[in-house]
Amino acid sequence: MVRWRAGTVAALRRQWTGAVELDVDLPDGTSMRALAYPELVGTPEPGDRVLLNAGALLMGLGTGGYALVVALPDRLPPDPPAALDTRDAGHLVKARYTPLQPILLGVDEEASPHHELLAGAESLDGMPVVTADLHSALPAILAGIHADAPQARVAYLLTDGGALPAWFSRTLAGLADRLVGTISVGQAFGGDLEASTLHSGLLAARHVLGADVAVVAQGPGNLGTGTRWGFSGVAVGEAVNAIATLGGRPVGSLRISDAEPRPRHRGVSHHSLTAYGRVALAPADLVVPDGLDPALATEVDAALAPVARRHRIVTVPVDRLDAALRGSPVPLSTMGRPLDGDHAYFLAAAAAGRHAAALAG
Repeated sequence: MVRWRAGTVAALRRQWTGAVELDVDLPDGTSMRALAYPELVGTPEPGDRVLLNAGALLMGLGTGGYALVVALPDRLPPDPPAALDTRDAGHLVKARYTPLQPILLGVDEEASPHHELLAGAESLDGMPVVTADLHSALPAILAGIHADAPQARVAYLLTDGGALPAWFSRTLAGLADRLVGTISVGQAFGGDLEASTLHSGLLAARHVLGADVAVVAQGPGNLGTGTRWGFSGVAVGEAVNAIATLGGRPVGSLRISDAEPRPRHRGVSHHSLTAYGRVALAPADLVVPDGLDPALATEVDAALAPVARRHRIVTVPVDRLDAALRGSPVPLSTMGRPLDGDHAYFLAAAAAGRHAAALAG
């Protein structure tokens, strides 16, 4: 449950889109690193008293290594300028029935300027959509897309398996000029557009943002329990189904690694094998980068053999992809490993992006 702390803001540190990092002094003389979302709680200043949810920090969770500011109780932010007692400014509630639930304008609800367009939208018109288990794949997928199609319009759909606020992701803030927009779907929020479901978000990516390619992945903070079904990336399989239902082209970015110390994630991660092999009922293009280390390639081929009964296994050349990855505007890191620490992982994601760009024409 919640582990509460109260303290005083000592200093502001890094800031990026939608988030402020700060140091908070506690009454016992210690301090905590904390994160505030100004859209939710207001903008903290040194000397402000803050209430914190410190559980993730105290447990030492990697991605959640902050205490989170719940309130500035002595200096509450004003109501939003568009706050009304009607639904005219939107009534889409996310992080529902939690104390910080935001009320937002959904891209397809009646008050949205896009309502009429989306009310009649039924198809993605064959748009390729890359699905990925981890948020860390996003910049690598983008690198692969733009290596061959630098003008491609790419939309990102933030699903709710990891961080709910888009503002948590420094990666996303650094990629803003490489995307035509971010759509937060389900319980996730803070994107350029808000959608209640992945289906409506995908249609908005195509028809509102005019995307040529879309990428679907959860935010930072993958949940895994070490069991076959207990991980947040299982939603990747459901994403494949949604994409196919709407007439898109699902492209699977496989989680491939020869650097991962946990056996269940070596070769092809069991997350990919379960999501695509057991949950996805529609066929997808599952991309394998050419030129993997022979031992790893053999392991990958064996792992994908059962999955090939439903999906298309596509081998994609990797020329120039390493340079594209090294030119990423944001640092590449997965599970604490940089590009050269898990090269096969990032190469697989970039290859999926390259294949999607080819499908988009």
